[in-house]
Amino acid sequence: MKRVAAVVASVVLVTVLTGATATPAFPAPTDTSAPQASAGPVAEDPTDSVRAAEYWLDQYGVREAWKTTRGAGQKIAIIDTGIGRGPAEFSGAVVGGTDVSGVGSPDGRTPVGAVDANHGSWVASLAAARGTGNGRGMIGVAPEAELLSISVGFGATTSKPFTQQIAEAMRWAVDNGATVINLSLTTNTLDWDRTWDEAFEYAFDKNVVVVVAAGNRGSGTDRVGAPATIPGVLAVGGVDPGGVASNSASTQGITIGLSAPSERLIGVSADGTLVQWNGTSGAAPIVAGIAALVRAAHPELDADNVLNRLIRTAKPAAGASATPDKLYGYGLVDAAGAVSSSAVAAVDENPLGSLTEWIRLYRRANTEPSPEPSAAPVTIPPLPPVESAPQASSPLLPSRDSVLYGSLPLAGATLAAIMIALGVSAAARRIRQARTSREPSRTTNEEFLPS
Repeated sequence: MKRVAAVVASVVLVTVLTGATATPAFPAPTDTSAPQASAGPVAEDPTDSVRAAEYWLDQYGVREAWKTTRGAGQKIAIIDTGIGRGPAEFSGAVVGGTDVSGVGSPDGRTPVGAVDANHGSWVASLAAARGTGNGRGMIGVAPEAELLSISVGFGATTSKPFTQQIAEAMRWAVDNGATVINLSLTTNTLDWDRTWDEAFEYAFDKNVVVVVAAGNRGSGTDRVGAPATIPGVLAVGGVDPGGVASNSASTQGITIGLSAPSERLIGVSADGTLVQWNGTSGAAPIVAGIAALVRAAHPELDADNVLNRLIRTAKPAAGASATPDKLYGYGLVDAAGAVSSSAVAAVDENPLGSLTEWIRLYRRANTEPSPEPSAAPVTIPPLPPVESAPQASSPLLPSRDSVLYGSLPLAGATLAAIMIALGVSAAARRIRQARTSREPSRTTNEEFLPS
């Protein structure tokens, strides 16, 4: 494709950082002895403003799904700018990590980037934050799932090609046990580097669910870009708290699979500060967390059937005009339905497309091996030897065929014509002679007079 430089230059984070400041968005907890309430298996403090602000927990069936599972046994790989070490919400959640940017720390826990350093922590907190204890503090969609922190660098943060970083991150995540991979990033191009073919196919072959953000109009993305255009990934669009497609914190495209909240989200920064933010960067980890819940509740399902369950149990969006719809995909994600529904038929292929088939069609020249013979070569016997070689002759002398079929007929015809001409001439002479012999004498009888 030879567009690595162009892709790197056009890479943008999906997030819209409106409202994301260093000032705490919520007051720090002061009374840890507040009365406790139970909403399913997770302890909740009804006086905690942070939990109250997480409207998606109830509206999208997350708390209902917690009655069945909280994601134990699943690993969600967060390929982003790195998950901060300090916040209590990540205590016990991050079990491994690495840096592929070349500028972070080996464990992937040092935030990378001067502008977007907190982005990875915000994303991770939506997927699997643990809260701060006593039913308070931000809690993720899959609060018992484990996190892998893989730090990457965007734009001028690092000189290492972005496409190479993502390819390395994907492979590391798969090799280190990820069952769900979250990519809250996008590019401004529909296509992708060839190195991503193998990296994403590797994840699919290893039974990993890959969730990606669709992009935001507010950050200059008018349509979905890679990796949301890769067949087989679950691209997530964004909606406002009322379930309507977000004008600024989402985009559109035929590859969108599901929609989830992308406005008025909560995020834990690398230093523990809580912020409110917008973007499909946040919608994606909500869905990634729900995918972890489904995998924990249904360990018998492969990645294809997990994806199928997520899209088949989605709630119809009021503004959708088709299924899938270019704004909403198959609808609004429903955690409770995805975890508990018994009406989802099994599938034997990824319902969101086949990257292998795409590669076969569009990378055929470089991916298909040369055909090999299916049987042993057949031995052909040699031709019989020539008894006698024809004698060479001068090209100036006539050949036998030219004499028989050319010279002789021509000579015969010429001789016949001569004979006919001679005969005609002789006959003509005889006729003239016969006419002369029959003509009368022309003597004149004259009188001779005397003189």
